[in-house]
Amino acid sequence: MVILDVAIVNVALPSIKSDLGFSATGLQWVITAYAILFGGTLLLGGRLADLLGRRRMFVAGLALFGASSLLSGFAWSSSSLVGFRALQGLGGALLAPAALSLLMTTFAEGSERNRALGIYGAASGSGAAAGVLLGGVITSYFGWSWIFFVNVPVAVAAIALTPFLLRESRADHLQHRHFDLLGAASVTSGLMLLVYGLTRATTDGWSSPVTLGLLGGAAVLIAAFVRIESRSRSPLLPLRIFRLRALSAANATMALVGAVTFSEFFVLTLYVQDVLHYSAVQSGVAFVAFALSVVVASNLAQTVIGRIGVRATLMMGLALATVSVALLTQVPVDGHYFWDLFPAFVLGGTGLGFSFVPVTIASLAGVERAEAGVASGLVNTSRQIGGAIGLAAISTIAATAAASYAHAHGVSVSSASATVSGFQTSFVVLGGLLVAAFVVAAVFLRPAQARVEEVEPAQLQEAA
Repeated sequence: MVILDVAIVNVALPSIKSDLGFSATGLQWVITAYAILFGGTLLLGGRLADLLGRRRMFVAGLALFGASSLLSGFAWSSSSLVGFRALQGLGGALLAPAALSLLMTTFAEGSERNRALGIYGAASGSGAAAGVLLGGVITSYFGWSWIFFVNVPVAVAAIALTPFLLRESRADHLQHRHFDLLGAASVTSGLMLLVYGLTRATTDGWSSPVTLGLLGGAAVLIAAFVRIESRSRSPLLPLRIFRLRALSAANATMALVGAVTFSEFFVLTLYVQDVLHYSAVQSGVAFVAFALSVVVASNLAQTVIGRIGVRATLMMGLALATVSVALLTQVPVDGHYFWDLFPAFVLGGTGLGFSFVPVTIASLAGVERAEAGVASGLVNTSRQIGGAIGLAAISTIAATAAASYAHAHGVSVSSASATVSGFQTSFVVLGGLLVAAFVVAAVFLRPAQARVEEVEPAQLQEAA
């Protein structure tokens, strides 16, 4: 529900623009308001789950997400929708790390937890693809308001079931420690400025004073956060967890995979709609192969991990995703779905499915149960910030490559040939990011860390 929200809203943007009177520049705030609050407050949400109770924050996040979804569906103006979308982002930031940390503390180390994370990975990995499908169908047949209304019964049902299915969990030995207000303020404002600056970079350019000012301010605030955390007696993000080699490598890998995932869906959606002229519904149906491949691979991943380990499974997934992106570098102007897209969709979905689950397991390896929430918030932040950076960079790269092609061949920059040239260049860059992720996993994830069967019984209480 949280992850598909961005994709499902993207498809409905044209209808929202005409109904609520958004300007061309103002429309981006429907996405940006959500992304800023979501990406900026994930770490805070994770720590609040540790301190106040993971089930409590899970329910609070569900309630806020559901209520803001209902209000978004009833939005009467452009400004009201932007405000309600910001609340949705905050609800998602409370919900996502609480959900992952509940999985970590509820299920036992080994095959049981891996199976749970396989299902979690299937939901996470297929969210964007499912969002494109649902967004097209719902917008075409029911109207854009219903892309928000559908969240309400899901949230209500989950809240109703929570007391029966989930036990409360919190970091008991942290209950009497002071909350890190300075750390929370600096990292939240820094991450929010970073996401906003990256969003402005796609419209204003990387060298514009506004973009540089925002990114510079974000860098100062994040540097201040690191300094505060290094001196705090009760840090929001204990810097010592980065000494865990698996955690650090997994978060770096997640940032790269997030950059590829966000950017790939963005470019592919533009390709099928602007170049192949698919309708919203046709675009959604086209991504079914991708979504199903992610779901199947994610559920198989826990079995594969039990046989060959986390590192080998992750490297296999990244290799498959790289082959998929390599195929997409050849997409033509007059592309055919089954010849030019379908094989890449199946390979890419399978690769991402085999990547999401092991990288999530590795990101929690060795983390104390008391810090499950902050570790969960960290890996979600890595994916979100990586995705924001990747999307901003790829948008610029695609536009620059298209302009260069148009200048060299004497065609319009909006022509199909120039547009496809920009997309092909984008896929080359995304392939490079996947190769970098493969190297990080190969070098920094030790095989001993990656085999869950090798964890000693005495470590079960601490390991994740």
